[in-house]
Parts: sequence; structure tokens; C-alpha cells
Amino acid sequence: MSEPFSVPVTVRGYETDVQGHLNQSVYLNYAEHARWSLLRAAGISQSALIGSGVGPVALETTIRYRRELLAGDEVEVTCLFAWGEGKTFRIEQTVRKTDGTVAAEITAVGGLLDLKARKLVPGPQEYFRKLASDPGLFGL
Repeated sequence: MSEPFSVPVTVRGYETDVQGHLNQSVYLNYAEHARWSLLRAAGISQSALIGSGVGPVALETTIRYRRELLAGDEVEVTCLFAWGEGKTFRIEQTVRKTDGTVAAEITAVGGLLDLKARKLVPGPQEYFRKLASDPGLFGL
């Protein structure tokens, strides 16, 4: 996949803090929205994941705030999965204003939890490949 998946978001006034910029916790909501939007676009529903006995888990998240966002700002939130060996994967995300200004960079480490054993499954990309109607959106 040449371009990361992205979703548009407009900053709402109630998401801002006393300084008038986007509250820090809302960046996590935007990132989560983009990740679930990617899963849906690839043909994976939450019920399909649960039905296959796994659920996504966040193991680590780092946010680098670059420029403030204000109510009414329109942004694109990207989502790119990076696969390695083992039980975890990385998700690289960028929150970018429509003028190209990067507002935040979000890096997460995730995995798929076996819902019965309560342990990470090996090779999570194989679950995504099997469940997705368009695994190319995950770079698979």
C-alpha cells in the first residue's frame, strides 16, 4: 500500500481545553477512530474479531504533539500497520491539518488477545489477513 489509510475529523468545541486547543486525551480517540475505520474498510467488524476468539489490545502508545489544534480545524488521521515477527505489531499514525501541518504523531504497539486464554496470539497478521476482505489496507 503506497498511502496510509486516513479518515477526516473536524475538531469540535467541546473537545478543547481551557487554553482553547484540543485536549490531549482526544488525540487517543481520534487515533482509535482511525484504527477502527481501517478495520471496517478492510472488511473486519468488531463482532468478526470477537467471533474468531480474539480482540485487539493496546500495549503502548506514544503521542508527540507538534502543533495545536483548535475548534473547527479539519484534520486527516492516518493509520499504517507495521508488521514484524512475534506477537505484536506497530501502528504509525499522523494527525495532519488540511494545509499539511502535522499536529501530532502517534505510535502504538498492539497485539491480538486470545479471549479465552487471555494471552497474545502469535502471528497476529495472519488473523487480519484471514478476516479481511481487503488485507492490502493492512499492508498484507
